[in-house]
Amino acid sequence: MNQNSHFNIVIKPKNNNFGLRISEVWSYRDLLRMFIRRDFITYYKQTILGPLWFFIQPIFTTIIFMFVFGNLAGIPTDGIPKPLFYMAGITLWNYFSDCLNKTSTVFKANQQIFSKVYFPRLITPLSIVISSLIKLGIQMILLFFLWGYFKYTMPQSVSPNLTIFLAPILIIMLAALGLGLGMIISSLTTKYRDLVFLLQFGIQLLMYATPVIYPLSETPPKYRWLIELNPVTPIIETFRHGLLGQGNLSWLSLFYSLGIIIISLLFGAYIFNKTEKTFVDTV
Repeated sequence: MNQNSHFNIVIKPKNNNFGLRISEVWSYRDLLRMFIRRDFITYYKQTILGPLWFFIQPIFTTIIFMFVFGNLAGIPTDGIPKPLFYMAGITLWNYFSDCLNKTSTVFKANQQIFSKVYFPRLITPLSIVISSLIKLGIQMILLFFLWGYFKYTMPQSVSPNLTIFLAPILIIMLAALGLGLGMIISSLTTKYRDLVFLLQFGIQLLMYATPVIYPLSETPPKYRWLIELNPVTPIIETFRHGLLGQGNLSWLSLFYSLGIIIISLLFGAYIFNKTEKTFVDTV
């Protein structure tokens, strides 16, 4: 080849494993919208009740929690009506668990697409987080209807405050935590398939280490520090504090959660970007 020839395009590998490559994702935003639509529509495409499951799931879960934990176990709810207490925790927890469960199988679920065409791989977990956000929005409507009912019939039992304006930030924190942890697990499951089964079991246990079915104030002092180590705990407690007037609002705990979220995002991006280069050889 002539040494004097010039090349107009030079292709170089991307070496920044810690980056989320937001600019590259933005350039593929049409594909992101397509994945969001796919995730939202196909999930309930062949079901009879369709999107009604968005309402049925939290309603039945709340009823079961009221019977088992509220009546049989007699766990207090800080004076908050039991349906409202459980629904507030379930709504946020379902969003976090959906993000974590679905993003943790990104490489396995999309291996056919990943092996044939290039696009920013981060689009797939992002589409899951955003499509799950639509489900969360629908369930929030149910929660606020329930909140309005008790605010009208039992005004003394519900005392909202200005902390409720932190709700969008709390939801973003849950999304980022689910995205970060999901990318880590998804990357590891390309080699260690057992992690998929461990996650399904672990996410159920993690709920009991989160104040979803009980208020943080009811945990024994000698075990409370374990519950507070869970980065989801301050988020749910702060949400309840703003919406219902009960709950533990701790700025220190919120900043602790934020630190864990940033670490999980950075490490998740690193291992995700590193795995996407070689996962075809291992999946």
